[in-house]
Amino acid sequence: VQLQASGGGLVQAGGSLRLSCAASGRTFSGDVVGWLRQYPGKEREFVALITWSPRRTYYADSIKGRFTISRDDAKNMVYLQMNSLKSEDTAVYYCAVHLGGSIYSPSNFGDWGQGTQVTVSS
Repeated sequence: VQLQASGGGLVQAGGSLRLSCAASGRTFSGDVVGWLRQYPGKEREFVALITWSPRRTYYADSIKGRFTISRDDAKNMVYLQMNSLKSEDTAVYYCAVHLGGSIYSPSNFGDWGQGTQVTVSS
């Protein structure tokens, strides 16, 4: 099973985008789901994560206060609202299921799918 991220695009600095994460053939019920991003030639890095119950959110310091992760259980979707975008937010964004362990290690995430490119122009 793979997760599909969508909603990326080209936006000017200071603008906003909302990314969506969908799962085919499964539900997110009970899952901890995260967003990670990858710069060219770099390892994927943690961006945000949302738990199932109780509902908690965690953010990387670099995006705290600008990005918001949420989930709609009825629609089986997870979202990443990105505001006040900066050029350094330019990356490919992925959603994935957290398998356990440190949330800062991409190896602790699974069900990777195709990411979505976010490009912020300055």
